[in-house]
Amino acid sequence: MGSKAEGGEYTMMEAAEKEKQCWGIRREVKALMELAFPIAFTALIFYARSMVSMLFLGHLGDLELAAGSLGMAFANITGYSVLSGLALGMEPLCSQAFGAKRMNVLSLTLHRCVMFLLLCSIPISFLWLNISDILLPLHQDPNITRMAHTYLIFSLPDLLTHSFLHPIRIYLRAQGITHPVTLASLAGTLLHFPFNYLLVTRLRLGLAGVAAASAASSLSILLFLATHVCLTGLHCAAPTRDCLSGWKPLLRLAAPSCVSVCLEWWWYEIMIVLCGLLVNPTSTVASMGFSAMLFAIGTRRSWGRMFTNDENIIRITSMALPILGICELGNCPQTVGCGVVRGTARPNTAANINLSAFYLVGMPVAVGLGFWLDVGFCGLWLGLLSAQVCCAGLMLYVIGTTDWDVEAHRAQLLMWHDDGTMDEQKQTLTSIVTVTPLA
Repeated sequence: MGSKAEGGEYTMMEAAEKEKQCWGIRREVKALMELAFPIAFTALIFYARSMVSMLFLGHLGDLELAAGSLGMAFANITGYSVLSGLALGMEPLCSQAFGAKRMNVLSLTLHRCVMFLLLCSIPISFLWLNISDILLPLHQDPNITRMAHTYLIFSLPDLLTHSFLHPIRIYLRAQGITHPVTLASLAGTLLHFPFNYLLVTRLRLGLAGVAAASAASSLSILLFLATHVCLTGLHCAAPTRDCLSGWKPLLRLAAPSCVSVCLEWWWYEIMIVLCGLLVNPTSTVASMGFSAMLFAIGTRRSWGRMFTNDENIIRITSMALPILGICELGNCPQTVGCGVVRGTARPNTAANINLSAFYLVGMPVAVGLGFWLDVGFCGLWLGLLSAQVCCAGLMLYVIGTTDWDVEAHRAQLLMWHDDGTMDEQKQTLTSIVTVTPLA
């Protein structure tokens, strides 16, 4: 009887423990969804804004569509991807500072990042102004390159806006504040269509009008966010002299974060440049430009006709979209894994994975199929598929072999950097992190 009673008591305790774990998982999933859905919706909003730009470009003409695609690709390669990657260096700092209630570190990181991105925008601007000297030696079409140069000149204000927009979005996201970013992005995107209509259709500014409309909508998003932050009291302390020093933690994370983002982002844009080397470059560049933003397999012909009436572009796009849809199967675990690695302040690991997957696997496959085996446009997308599968596998392996105790110690060390306290404990944690190999 005694053993039965003990067994029954143990079973009840085990059931209670399992129920407690289930409730813990449910709470965690709920908290995750509350953060994830606004962020995902915000990303869709920004994609919708790009689609509106491509829509107006497509109706300007095939040459304008190709030039706009090339201009966007060059802007992404040399500008937006760089600023986005550098800004991600502040994400683990802000997230861990907020968790440790170190609000002064949170504010200082925001100020330092804005200043850093503004400084980086200066050399990027010179690159944009000299796009012809860069692309013409790469055998790009002169007419397309000339019009892409016009697009980039009118996109320069957008570059400065993003120097503020990226840090403030990360600053709010690190505190679990996502809805203001979503609402501001939605408002800016809703204004994007009338901006394009006014500048492109009414004022007939053409390609320059599309670029100016994008800059205007980005500025409106920034103004909406800044207004909300000020009115709700979320604003941080005014910049002080402290933001002029102590840049080492930010730079140490920003550089590899930038490399990681750029390695992946540049791969897509390099494919657009390679399209210019294929037969009929106007059609292939234009198709790649808006294929990169679409993944609907079942409506592939309907999508194409929204942007252009050119049957050749529609045919090429409809061939590529099914492959792009399959790529998303690999993109999902890859994105989750990248978020985990980024959140644990390991941008070097993410950079190494992206280098291996996209450039040692994906690029050779894309070039081999697209040019050597004459598969053409679809061969470039098959290269993306191979890169996504490889990247997802490597990311999942890194997560599965992570020592979370060591990562907790690393987070503590990151927050105690240069504060002059707990020296003995710092030495202990440093020895633990140094002895234990990191993925």
